Amino acid sequence: MEEVILKCAVVDDSSLQRLSIVRLIKDHSNLKLVAEYNNAIETKNGLLDTEVDLIFLDIEMPILSGFDLLDDLPNKPQIIFVTGKTKYAFKAFDYDAVDYLHKPISKDRFLNAVSKAINLYRLKHDGAPPEDDNYIFVKSNLKNRKVFLNKLKYIEALGDYVKFVTEKDNFVVLATMKSFESQLPSNKFLRIHKSYIVNLDKIERYNSRNIEIDKQQIPLSRHKKSNLIEALAANQ
Repeated sequence: MEEVILKCAVVDDSSLQRLSIVRLIKDHSNLKLVAEYNNAIETKNGLLDTEVDLIFLDIEMPILSGFDLLDDLPNKPQIIFVTGKTKYAFKAFDYDAVDYLHKPISKDRFLNAVSKAINLYRLKHDGAPPEDDNYIFVKSNLKNRKVFLNKLKYIEALGDYVKFVTEKDNFVVLATMKSFESQLPSNKFLRIHKSYIVNLDKIERYNSRNIEIDKQQIPLSRHKKSNLIEALAANQ
């Protein structure tokens, strides 16, 4: 498959924040930085003669916000919002945002967001998903077992073992949570606690302490709540 290179612009009124994103872009083989802007007006004028595929966009800026900018753009590229506040998350996805990153940005969250953008670009230009991520193989009882991800409710750590809870049955394998976390699509699964990875599509309700899947209460780490809100908004 032909390698995808997305032409990127960074829009943020903070030079330090722009620099942190620029560094991440330059370290990614599928991204090419073509422009930096420090406000929405400069961006609107700059995009008249600069072609971009993806914008990393701050929301709170002087005079015009990131939302105001998008309202004025006739041809919108893909957007990844980058902001210091979570309160705009739901509004952001009214603009068909690829993702919503909360400052300070971790490298893992950045990579996950970029992966979504690349997949959407391929889907638009190739007309088909880039890869089949509907299942993974799990070694159980010396055999490789196929686990369909749309049937997987959650994964639970049990010491040196990992418990898979699916719509059909439950089973335990000798493995680490980390080994499966890297295999699961980040737009569908989230680690909400040191001992739990959950299928976002299966969450029925949540509060500040727990999420509920099929009437099962699963603990939610306090520092994972904002990640959960962002992920659920992105998954709508």
